[in-house]
Formats: sequence, C-alpha cells, structure tokens
Amino acid sequence: MGKMDEMIVVAPRKHVFHNETLAFQGVVSEREQVATIMNRLNRHFSEMRRGNAEEDTTYKQPIPYVVIRRGKEIYSYERLSGGGEARLHNQLSIGFGGHMNAIMSSSFIEMLEANTHRELHEELIFDASKQKAMKTIGLINDDANEVGRVHLGILSVLDLEEDTDVAIRETNQLAGRWVTLEELSAQPMYDRLESWSKFVVDILNHTS
Repeated sequence: MGKMDEMIVVAPRKHVFHNETLAFQGVVSEREQVATIMNRLNRHFSEMRRGNAEEDTTYKQPIPYVVIRRGKEIYSYERLSGGGEARLHNQLSIGFGGHMNAIMSSSFIEMLEANTHRELHEELIFDASKQKAMKTIGLINDDANEVGRVHLGILSVLDLEEDTDVAIRETNQLAGRWVTLEELSAQPMYDRLESWSKFVVDILNHTS
C-alpha cells in the first residue's frame, strides 16, 4: 500500500472552524479558542484516504507539530531531496510530527498523544528519560499555502535536559542541527523556514 492509500484522521473544516467563526491565519494560542477547536476535532473526526484528503480543502488533517527545545536551543532540520513531500524540499523546519492514524475506542486527545509519541520516535533518536515536559501551546493554520490549506497543526513544545543528544533517523531525507531562536529569527535562515515554522518562531519570540 502506498502512502497515499493510508487511512488518516480528518475533520470537516465547517465543523472544525464552526462555519468559519473560529477560523484564523497563523498561530492561535488563546486558551479558550484552542480548547474549543480541540473539542470540535474530538466530536467530528473521521478517517479518509490520504490521497483524497490532500486534494479536498473541505477537510482539515490534524497534524501534531512538536518543537524540541533544550535550554536556548531548538532542534531544526532541512528537508532533503530524498524526502517524500516535494513541495517542502530544501526548506527548514522546527516541527516534528505527521498525519494521525485512528485508534478505535479512543478520544481525540488519546489519539494525539499516541500518534505524537510514535512520530517522534520514528523520526528521531533521543533518550526519552531526559524529557522534562511537553506542553501544547497553540494551533497553526495557513490557508494561504497549498500544503497548509488541508492541514491544521497542533503545536507543542518538548523541553529536554540541556545535555540531551538528538539525531535524525532518516538521514537521506532530513539533516538536523541545534540552533538558537535568535539564529532562526535572522536572515537568511528565517526566509528558508516553512510557513508553519515562521509562525512558531514569531510566537516564541513574543513569549520567550
């Protein structure tokens, strides 16, 4: 089965954004709005073939998007030409995660936690005992972007102890390194960031 035949979690945009009354562009971190949208995802999610979902803007695909931080450093990566999503090649990102698979008899939050854990350990090598905390801080939406129009990011920050080593598993697809928020905010690095990562850098600058 090809990756586009994978069954993934989706939710109708009209329900997620309550007929656009909850729609936003960029990052929303206001607690009440985040909780409302998460509750609507929990009530209205279903499964769809990934290939269909990627072409259907009436649905949103919720994507765990985890920023990994140790002290003042953030783990960034470049998508290489060997990666699967051609639209994102040679761009920089600071978010790890991916499409969610349904887990029967689970709430949306339980599915989110299971899929986030799976994605992190499929993509990265690090000592899980050095995790300090992981906290969801907002949601990401980019309707101005072809990729973003069909996705909704669930933004979390995973803080690690400052001596933690992190490595990429699929080195033919990604190249990772630690950078500071100051470096990410400056040229030319900022211009190379994917749109979601730009949104996150902006909000981290306002909250740090």
